[in-house]
Amino acid sequence: MFKLKTKLTFISRHGTTRISSSVSSPHCFDLPPQSDQINEPNCEIRLTHIAESSESSTSPCFTPRFLVSSLIACTNVNQIRQVHAQILITDMIKNLLVANKLLYLYAQYTDLSGAYKVFDKMSERDSVSWSVVVGGFAKAGDYSSCFTVFSEMVRSGIQPDSYTLPNVIRVCRDLRDAEMGRLVHDVVCKFGMSEDPFVAAALVDMYAKSGEIKDAEKLFDRMPVKDLVTWTVMIGAYGECGNAKESMVLFDRMQEIGIFPDRIALSTVVNACGKLGSLHKAREVHDYICSRNISLDVILGTAMIDMYSKCGSVDLARDIFEMMRERNVVTWSAMIAAYGYHGLGEEALELFSIMLQNRIAPNRVTFLSLLYACSHAGLIEQGIRIFALMLEKYSIRPDVKHYTCMIDLFGRAGRLDEAAKLIDEMGVERDEGVWSALLGACRIHRNYDLAKKAASSLLEMHPQNSGHYVLLSNIYSKAQSWTEMAKIRELMTQRKLKKVPGWTWIEVDSQIHQFSVWDWRHPRSKEIYWMLENLKPKLELAGYVPDTDLVLQDVGNELKKKMIYTHSEKLAIAFGLIATPDGTPIRITKNLRTCGDCHTFCKLVSKITNRLIVVRDANRFHHFSEGVCSCGDYW
Repeated sequence: MFKLKTKLTFISRHGTTRISSSVSSPHCFDLPPQSDQINEPNCEIRLTHIAESSESSTSPCFTPRFLVSSLIACTNVNQIRQVHAQILITDMIKNLLVANKLLYLYAQYTDLSGAYKVFDKMSERDSVSWSVVVGGFAKAGDYSSCFTVFSEMVRSGIQPDSYTLPNVIRVCRDLRDAEMGRLVHDVVCKFGMSEDPFVAAALVDMYAKSGEIKDAEKLFDRMPVKDLVTWTVMIGAYGECGNAKESMVLFDRMQEIGIFPDRIALSTVVNACGKLGSLHKAREVHDYICSRNISLDVILGTAMIDMYSKCGSVDLARDIFEMMRERNVVTWSAMIAAYGYHGLGEEALELFSIMLQNRIAPNRVTFLSLLYACSHAGLIEQGIRIFALMLEKYSIRPDVKHYTCMIDLFGRAGRLDEAAKLIDEMGVERDEGVWSALLGACRIHRNYDLAKKAASSLLEMHPQNSGHYVLLSNIYSKAQSWTEMAKIRELMTQRKLKKVPGWTWIEVDSQIHQFSVWDWRHPRSKEIYWMLENLKPKLELAGYVPDTDLVLQDVGNELKKKMIYTHSEKLAIAFGLIATPDGTPIRITKNLRTCGDCHTFCKLVSKITNRLIVVRDANRFHHFSEGVCSCGDYW
């Protein structure tokens, strides 16, 4: 056989990978169901009975039924071991029913050593025996032994069932290992299990979470029968891979064929809608939930708070929050985070006070949301107090994300020395987010020496991330360090890196319209550019001066002005002005951080046209009204 915690080495496209048995335990692995319908006295009584009868190992009380019911009554591993001892004395370990129940109990209480010893000594094993061990190792996070036992099971010719296969597939999913997943998929096909709904749903989920959305899509489309679980998995898969629009299409298709979502499925749909950022679609999903008289439990209600927040309406998010009868710490944290995304730091802190008054203990996510809110609202001293409160009062040790928020907090405020000192003194490993926060602050406050240090660390950690090169290039451009800027651009060329293109989306009449810089593909492009030209004299009268320093190309100043004036945000807003009624809000979404020139443009257009303009960029929301942004120009 094999040894417990054997290291299993296999080849993936990333090279040789050794699966460690210390991977954190997932929560979604299943053990095969066991029949526990024997109603007997509690374990203490049975253990006393066993002890009194131990001198007579042939006592008629030691029947399979008696021993199985004794195992069922056990409430801890010590009790299981006592019954196990009597099973060995009476030689009942040879009884498959008894052995499987003993194996199951050890696995259920995560005593893998005990489970393995029983399994290794079993003279006879059936599919249940193998399923229990495979599922037990998977549940405990011992992925190496899980794969080893599964391989041994397949070599033994045992037919894997709809409990064993999903467990192994989920391990591949959690490891994000599509290659190992394909090997398991081959086993599925070999044993004719590809149409089993549980197995197929697990495979779709595995491919999607491993980034192989096309494989997930093909498998989903080929399935002759799709249950609610499978539809839910695929809707979630599209959302995870950045194609939330397809998630909503799938949601509509599901209803058309008569499959109606439960709360779990609706939570998945709501999450996808939040990623899409469509307020119109968010309201449609909300109306559907109301029409089906589905009450908002903690999971669905919290998801809806997040959805409305990401779709640009913090007020509707708060309405959902107030509507919920039950709230947990995740719900409160989600609402605090919503205020943070929208730059409403004071409101976030006020809600935190109410949370404490309701005797809800904050967790590390709560503090992360609070620090983010303070950072994006310029609440420096409050952020420092919140950071200190974590460890002093709640014994929560800050992780790298909390430190990143603090560095961002100091950096935005121009306190770069304190940010750099915190990086030097932080007790956790620095990651990309830490150095990115510092580099962004250096760009705002033009600290070029510190920018070089941050950029050096970033390029060493992630040499293929073009965004870091672009940001450093912008910094050199602002400093008019043309030689240094040219070196960065040349380095990008050598490494075949390209700047991530900027895109902006706007929803009009339930249709999503997409724009890029200097975009003429839209059917109403002539009207869009006419609107921009019409706005230009009004903007100049209001004080608008194009910030041509943001154009890095070596071209003339007039051409730079044209390029900056046709950024994707400006095209989307111009389209909104001609395609929506006067006085109605314009909501756009940008895949990158909005530039300073577009920020100024949005403020002035909101004043000239008397429109509310809501911009969701890569970092946060901006609400422009009457010439003022909700961020207070602090972003």
